[in-house]
Order: sequence, then structure tokens, then C-alpha cells
Amino acid sequence: MKTDSPHVLVVDDDAGLRGLLQRYLGGNGLQVRCAADAVEMDRMLAGAHPDLIVLDLMLPGEDGLSIARRLRGATRIPIIMLSARGEELDRIVGLEVGADDYLPKPFNPRELLARIRAVLRRNGPAGESAGPSRPGVFHFGEFRFDPGSRQLTRSQERIALTSGELGLLEAFVQHPNRVLTRDMLVDLIKGFDRSPFDRSIDVRVTRLRRKLERDPANPAFIRTVWGKGYMFTPQGEPLAR
Repeated sequence: MKTDSPHVLVVDDDAGLRGLLQRYLGGNGLQVRCAADAVEMDRMLAGAHPDLIVLDLMLPGEDGLSIARRLRGATRIPIIMLSARGEELDRIVGLEVGADDYLPKPFNPRELLARIRAVLRRNGPAGESAGPSRPGVFHFGEFRFDPGSRQLTRSQERIALTSGELGLLEAFVQHPNRVLTRDMLVDLIKGFDRSPFDRSIDVRVTRLRRKLERDPANPAFIRTVWGKGYMFTPQGEPLAR
């Protein structure tokens, strides 16, 4: 295995599943470490940060949602959340706390591998080059967004975004003043090569608005076009009441 291959940390209390994923993901070009709970995960994170975390929702001690909230406050490491319940509410809450994707149990390891690769393509694993065709820089309101370096700043202050939020923002800034349906947004988001579960785009829009809008309830940049989708207006014009 190449030493520069992506590093994945699997956090799950099921020893059998940890062993299966370590063998399968490791055999498909990933470096894999495993932790059984939040305490063990924190010990591993103190030594080195992975490129992605696969995080079970139902853990002994601190549960996955609490861990995801805590990680989002301190890091931009992508998170794929797992849950044996598979309920839509769990999926929505997982996204709202900052997970980049969600996979219900039981699942095929091949599907998890595809999800990991898709999230890493959106986020860019450590050491990956942006390539020679670096996209232009976009300015709107007080914001500066550079898709090449995947950085959003406001008045020189960097704003932390998840890989899903970065992909969504890139789709918006590249198609300004145009109504984009949810299906169109799924097609435009780099690496999002599957049909999302219901409301996944809406949840990502809500999270992105919280970071861009002065009044998320009356958005100036990402406007809802009822019955159709969303429109990004870089001039920052809220909808008339």
C-alpha cells in the first residue's frame, strides 16, 4: 500500500464490523485504523488526523451525534455516519450536526467504499494537488470563495465548511442568478454520484445559510424558489416580503 493513500478512522463498537472494514477498505487502497469508542478515537486523533472518519451513531458512552458536534467545532475532517436504525430523522440530524454523508446498517462494504471515495473527491485528501486548471476566485458581499484552495473567507477570516457545504457552494457560485432544482444540484456537486435521500440538499442549504446569511430566515444569497429549487444571487438581494 502506498504511504500517501488516504487515511480512514473507523469508530464503531462492533469488533466484527471493525475487522471486516479494516480488511476490506485496507485491501482497496486505504489506510485504516479503528476505535471502539470516543475515548479511543480521541487518543488516536491526538497522534494524527485522518482524511475521513466513519462514525457509528450508537456508541457506548459518548454517542455519534455528540462526537460529530464536537469534531465539527474543532476540525474539518469529513465524517460518514453509520446507524443501525436508518430512520430519516437520524439522517437529517446527522447532516445537521455536520456529517458529510450517512449510511444505514446493514450495508455492503463496497457501498461504503464508494461513499468514502466520493467524499474524499469532494474534500480532497491531504497532499492532493488542486491541479493546473485552478478555478477562478468568486466574490459576493463580504465573502471571497476560492474553489481551488477550497477556502471561504469573510473580511480575511476563514469560515470552516464541510466538504458537502463546499461542494454545494461551488455549484451555486458557478451558476449565479439561475434556478437550480435539487436534482440539478446533486448532478453539479463534484463527487456526489448517487441519488441522495430525501431532504439532504435542503439540510445542506440550511447549514450553508447559517454561515453566509445575516438573517437565515430571510436569505439574501441563497433564495428559495418555491416549487422549483434554489437560486444563488451574488448581489445579495433578499426576497421581498
